[in-house]
Amino acid sequence: MKKQNIDKLALLLMGLRQRSEDNRDFFIGMNIMFKSGRKEFPATAVQKGDRFQLTYKGRKDSLDFEGICSLILKEAADYDSLNIEYVERGTIILIEGDSKAVNIRYADNIEDEDAVAKKQAQSMLGNREYRVKVGPASKLLKEIGILTQEGKIKNDKIRKYNQIDHFVELIDDIIKSFEHKETINIIDCACGKSYLSFVLNFYIKDVLKKNCHFIGIDNSENVIESSRKMAENLGYKNMEFITEDLVSYTADRRIDMVISLHACDIATDMAIALGVRANADAIVAVPCCHKELLEQYSFEALAPILKHGVFKARMADLITDGLRALLLEGHGYEVSAIEYISPLDTPKNLMIRAVKKEERNQQAMENYTLLKGMLSVDPTLEKLIY
Repeated sequence: MKKQNIDKLALLLMGLRQRSEDNRDFFIGMNIMFKSGRKEFPATAVQKGDRFQLTYKGRKDSLDFEGICSLILKEAADYDSLNIEYVERGTIILIEGDSKAVNIRYADNIEDEDAVAKKQAQSMLGNREYRVKVGPASKLLKEIGILTQEGKIKNDKIRKYNQIDHFVELIDDIIKSFEHKETINIIDCACGKSYLSFVLNFYIKDVLKKNCHFIGIDNSENVIESSRKMAENLGYKNMEFITEDLVSYTADRRIDMVISLHACDIATDMAIALGVRANADAIVAVPCCHKELLEQYSFEALAPILKHGVFKARMADLITDGLRALLLEGHGYEVSAIEYISPLDTPKNLMIRAVKKEERNQQAMENYTLLKGMLSVDPTLEKLIY
């Protein structure tokens, strides 16, 4: 290759080097092909700890990225052309060079499945536009148990797939509002097997092409170990899972969003409080059972109605989530309560979405205090925030 083209190649490799540092958690590998006439000389590089293992001409060398770039430039001078394929989650960067020019282009790096399996899946699920599609996300959906190894959606997992994807759809606007952030940091509270985190991880990095980092927290070591294993199998190095008490946990980084899906009773309050303490830009919770205020609240004017247990329980649900929303408003969040999924799937179908807009809303705090007194309740959430 000509010197001027090697100089241009050096500039492009400099950009790749910076990208490899910024996106270390997402790097998969490099494939390099040197060509001389019809002869081809391949090389591959994979990450091994803090360095890279380069396989070339029968040798395996441990190099840093600077060393790989130096070798490429040195060898390029002796060959007619070369192709470099830099692969990370969601993106492939292709550099092609010869004596005439050096060019760079980008391509998606999303695994696809065969067309027959995709058509079968689409016929099962109708025409709904999915954020995390069967096909591109097949490896992920197989790992979390939604798909069979043949790429078909399991009959007993159709509802789960719909629920998780609909969660992504309902917070899509919040995620896209973080476009200016270098990395989107998300905590999944009471994460369980972390299906939601894995799906969101795929959507943000592989579909939206945004860097992200996930922290899953649960008090069960078994589900945490299961999540760690799935992350390892998927190569999702941008995830960490810890066994920790949500009440005492403090993040070591800026948190953009806190999520919680069906955390039981006051575990939802623990998740919301963690988000408020962390001053998260957004908090999204789908509560589960509501026990705490059921035996606390009273409202004499409604006593003739609340003597019926089912009415009293349903009212307790509304009071619990209503006070949660109002307290969030008091802490400066704009709150919306929406139906998450059909009540035919589960009666626990309310989603609380809170987006930080200001430091504090004094009127909302006064309303919260007034209602708390009227109902004779003392919610745990308030205690957990302070």
